[in-house]
Amino acid sequence: MGRYIIRRLVQAIPVLLGATLLVYAVVFALPGDPVEVLAGDKRMDPHITAVLRERYHLDDPFLLQYWHYLTGLFHGDLGVTVSGGSVSDILAGRFQVTANLAMTALVMEAVAGVGLGLYAALRHGRAQDSLVLAATLVLISIPPLVTGFVLQLLLGVRLKQAGIDLFPVAGLAEGWRGYLLPGLVLAGTSIAYLTRLTRTSLVETLRADYIRTAIAKGLPRRRVVGRHALRNALIPLVTYLGADFGTLMGGAVITETVFNLPGIGQQLFTSVSLREQPVVVGVVTLLVLVYVLANLVVDLLYAVLDPRIRYE
Repeated sequence: MGRYIIRRLVQAIPVLLGATLLVYAVVFALPGDPVEVLAGDKRMDPHITAVLRERYHLDDPFLLQYWHYLTGLFHGDLGVTVSGGSVSDILAGRFQVTANLAMTALVMEAVAGVGLGLYAALRHGRAQDSLVLAATLVLISIPPLVTGFVLQLLLGVRLKQAGIDLFPVAGLAEGWRGYLLPGLVLAGTSIAYLTRLTRTSLVETLRADYIRTAIAKGLPRRRVVGRHALRNALIPLVTYLGADFGTLMGGAVITETVFNLPGIGQQLFTSVSLREQPVVVGVVTLLVLVYVLANLVVDLLYAVLDPRIRYE
């Protein structure tokens, strides 16, 4: 097991290098000068401009700039912005906000997606099954931007006007409750996909010979579904959830903007506008690490769900 984990972590190194190189190249190719953006409408002294460009290697070729970034990264330093702020300090609190939002969305997705998929699978071919499929299709078709504003109006504003204050409209002033509504919006599309995946996987599993044998032996239906069918159907679901956690972390830009959450998605949008390469690449580096660790945890969970799987 230990050798397997080490091998997977070593395999993540070229993935990390490739992702950061690609993003660094895209940000490097953006038009504009970060020093001029820092100055705003005012004209900066040419001497100060030259000092800043030399300090942050802005006049160096692309590969040399990337090498300076990698050198710092290997020492645990994500870099410094042109304004002098540490990227690690900028992302520290924001990363926690995005991680909390992604975990909230993941829990909602797992509970609602698996629950609805199980409900539809056990009523395969009936009106309830068709209703669940139609609802998920509608949910997939609505962009998160529209869902966010609609839920803000209905669950945030209208309910509060009716005397029911359950969901804050924006911000984190009310603690963990501030994550509920944006978490629901962020998880909306994923709930629909997970519901369909759960339904399909469980319907196929319920048709297996060992399920028919368990039913023929007289085992209670609840035990057949819960212990035998659902456990074997969970492997593709765990795979999807593990990969989707990284997607939720990286796809929170719109949600954090709509609900005014100070996460890395909001910071990423601002940094791209200001051409702050170290911040953008730092966000991507963290997201790649999240993807790698999430996939590693998923692989290790396979052995828990299916004892036949062993890692040598």
